[in-house]
Amino acid sequence: MKEHLTFLFLFAFSINMLGTPVLQATERADVPEKYKWNTTDLYASEDAWATQKKDIADRIPKLADFQGKLGKDATAFFTALDTITTLEKDLSRLTTYASMRSDEDTRAAKPREMEQTGSDLSVKLSAAISFLTPEILALGEEKVMGFVKAESKLLPFKPFLEDVLRYAPHTLSAAEEKVAAQANMMAEGPSNAYNIFTNAELPYPEVVLSDGNKVRLDASAYTNYRASTNRDDRIKVFKSFWTEYKKYERTLGTTLYEHIKTHVFNKEVHKFNSSLESALFDSNIPPAVYKQLISDVHANLPTLHRYLKLRKRIMGLDQLGYEDLYSPIVKKVELKYSPEEAMKMVLEAVAPLGEQYVADLKTGYANRWVDFFPTTGKKSGAYSTGAYGVHPYQLQNFTGLYEEVSTLAHESGHSMHTFLSDKNQPYVTHDYKTFIAEVASTLNENFLLHYMLKNNKDKDIQLFLLGSRIDSLRTTLFRQTLFAEFEMRTHEIAEKGDPLTGEKLTELYLSLLKEYYGDAAGVCKIDDLYGIEWAYIPHFYYNFYVYQYATSIIASSYISQKIRTEAPNTTERDAYLKMLSSGSSKYPIDLLKGAGVDMNTSVPFNAAIKEMNDIMDDMEKILGDKPGK
Repeated sequence: MKEHLTFLFLFAFSINMLGTPVLQATERADVPEKYKWNTTDLYASEDAWATQKKDIADRIPKLADFQGKLGKDATAFFTALDTITTLEKDLSRLTTYASMRSDEDTRAAKPREMEQTGSDLSVKLSAAISFLTPEILALGEEKVMGFVKAESKLLPFKPFLEDVLRYAPHTLSAAEEKVAAQANMMAEGPSNAYNIFTNAELPYPEVVLSDGNKVRLDASAYTNYRASTNRDDRIKVFKSFWTEYKKYERTLGTTLYEHIKTHVFNKEVHKFNSSLESALFDSNIPPAVYKQLISDVHANLPTLHRYLKLRKRIMGLDQLGYEDLYSPIVKKVELKYSPEEAMKMVLEAVAPLGEQYVADLKTGYANRWVDFFPTTGKKSGAYSTGAYGVHPYQLQNFTGLYEEVSTLAHESGHSMHTFLSDKNQPYVTHDYKTFIAEVASTLNENFLLHYMLKNNKDKDIQLFLLGSRIDSLRTTLFRQTLFAEFEMRTHEIAEKGDPLTGEKLTELYLSLLKEYYGDAAGVCKIDDLYGIEWAYIPHFYYNFYVYQYATSIIASSYISQKIRTEAPNTTERDAYLKMLSSGSSKYPIDLLKGAGVDMNTSVPFNAAIKEMNDIMDDMEKILGDKPGK
């Protein structure tokens, strides 16, 4: 199942202004059908789902008949691949339906049982086809590509086969791979220990705020209260929260170091030059792209510092501190929209992508791709999902806020990416990598922002929109890249065989914080205590993931600028839509090149920095024009 969660939202939007009252339902039965996704497009009924489930369960054991026979001839090779991928496609549809039905009401037992059944079948299928990759590699490139040449039906499988063969230098003997896989069973230990400790056992502190309320500063409360408009409260929240984390610096340092060592183990065993190369290999992203991002950020720290100085000015502070970076810097604007208004706004905002794109998305809205309203038991948040051969779906929790209009634009970007890819690609290449997935979503957010700026002349609204966008750029371009640099440098230390204690991790992280935020120059003062922040970031227990937040927004900013400014030509738009239609028929870095974005260079990053500076120019002009400013 393909599922894309919402991208980070970094501003709290308070809205109450326009139009139609927004339905507030408590139970799903109270929601009109037009606001609920239509799951009958997947299966007409739960009985139909159950029939498909039995059929899939019966087909999985039969895949064993192909083991050891892939190399017989081109026809046998095609039959095996076609049978396996058809079963994968059918199972994807089955699990998508079960997951969606469960998300409608997480209290309901039967959908959860269906979801568990789908998960069990997925495990059985994975085990049943575990022979596939080793057997393809054993055949070798010459024989496999000879089959492709001899049997035209294998041509759609060529990108998949090339990707499998790419792993040959990093694949061990069957016996060695079995040992490596068994060792990898322990890889989740450090992450599991971290999650249990921070979520269940860490004794979060309590603080009394300026209004007299006592609050327990768990992770959620910290996120909430660090954005307080009262500076004394912000400082108290920061000091209390990080003092508690500091007490467990050695323990959390141990769990992170043990996690990093699992990556070093994989790098050594599978003969990669670095943990970074190993992590990026699946998507075939050159490590140079990762390092280019870090280099570009360092070269453009003056732009971050300009933003920090603007924030200090707007907040009226003598000295900006790290505690001041999450408090809203502009007046909240009250806006409110109905689902109909939200859909209309998104459709008008994405008009630069062409009449067909708009028409397809409009048809999707009309045919109930979207499940709009929050109801009791419904899964929180938002995502886009879908099943090949049907169409995309979106889960939303829409209450009318502008944030949720932007979320609709974001998820609609994912949905249209899925729609175009599924429409133009065979199943084997229909999916796409994370590296480009967030380009489609953040590009639509960018279009919505410019649509709003064009159609709202109120200076407070414009300042609010610009303020939210620039803070998003700050946290995505700079903060996520700081995380990426920290992750790279910790792995480099471990690869040298040097120890990584909690104290050493804090020292490294603090040095990056002070460099990025201009502590020495007095741009933003960083208390030494805040070096422990690394221990709070769960993404460090992933595997070189966070850099993609930055590369995605860089690429989408660059593409959106080119599309907006090329009218009446459509060259840039057409190249972008071709990328969305290409699935995984090419590697992500090549798909972006086809859309005019070379992530090996600084050109796209410079365009994002230009946008950031242009926004600050506009904000300073508005602040200068406002009475009393």
